[in-house]
Amino acid sequence: MASCPRHLRERSLHLNHLMDFRVRPTLCAASVLLLSGFAPRSAVAQAKPDRPPWAQPGASTPSDANSAPVPTTPQKSQEPPPARGTIRVNVNLVNVLVSVLDEHNRPVPDLLVDAFQILEQGVEQKIDVFESETTQPLDLALMIDSSMSNHQEMTTERDAASHFIKQVLRPEDRMAVYGFDENVTLMANFSNQVSVLQDGVRRIADGAGTSIYDAVVLGSQALAKRGSDRRRVIILVTDAGETTSRTDFESARRAALRSGVLLYTIVIRVVKNENGRNTGGEHALQTITDSTGGAMFFPDSARDLPAIFDRIDNELRTQYRLAYYPNPRGPANTYRTIQVKVQPGYTARHRTTYLTGPQ
Repeated sequence: MASCPRHLRERSLHLNHLMDFRVRPTLCAASVLLLSGFAPRSAVAQAKPDRPPWAQPGASTPSDANSAPVPTTPQKSQEPPPARGTIRVNVNLVNVLVSVLDEHNRPVPDLLVDAFQILEQGVEQKIDVFESETTQPLDLALMIDSSMSNHQEMTTERDAASHFIKQVLRPEDRMAVYGFDENVTLMANFSNQVSVLQDGVRRIADGAGTSIYDAVVLGSQALAKRGSDRRRVIILVTDAGETTSRTDFESARRAALRSGVLLYTIVIRVVKNENGRNTGGEHALQTITDSTGGAMFFPDSARDLPAIFDRIDNELRTQYRLAYYPNPRGPANTYRTIQVKVQPGYTARHRTTYLTGPQ
């Protein structure tokens, strides 16, 4: 093999010194190829047993070991484009579902945006989103008290709930069924399959104890995992006799507000005498229900449930959706009060507070 020109030989030796390689003169031709950017497989340096794996010739540096390969062409973004139909939700946008009722507590449809005024902490806000009859699909958690105190009404409750499932669900809606006593049990996961959900209601077994706060917390957490572009609703059928929850009132209220659920509470008063009822549990549920913007019902017996379920269904189908960007924006993790005013002659029911997220 012909000898290398002097300047190439000197450059090759200089590189060998810097990289601690000992290259024999017979590899001069390979050095020329290496300097030219073309290294044949036979020219790859041998492994160094006295060096860690990442320091071996040709290995990546420690900082590169867990990183993705560097793209060979410029990339505008590593984030995949959103799927068609995806709705990007700004976390600062506050959604308020409003039920407008007339003097007979009947839903009032077809009002215009000018009929509404919304305030946060007493400061009027600009309504950025308005839907006179929201098209947002529903995610519902139907939660039925199966405690022994409610045992005598269970058959009627199951029948009414089964009818409600068939009545309320649209193809785009989803519902889950829970039974609760001292525990909260998922009987049927979120689905729009009426027969599956009705079977879940029929399989609710009688139990002991009543964990209302646990039911509200677990239902709220399950709904919070659903899409943010959907309405979240809990239908709670209970005797209000809280006895066995592991969580407390404030945890239940915070979970409901954090997830943005509407709570509709139906209290079956097994004991008609106020002295024998758990009025404290009723007042606690009233507070949580009112703060979410839902409604509370006190039927005389479970036989009144079909009419109440009808009212809930009608209300859910005639709700107004108002949304705004708070100005000013409240501090993180604080309660903010909401007030919605509507034109004279009507009343508006809506969530009265919300819990801000992290900044």
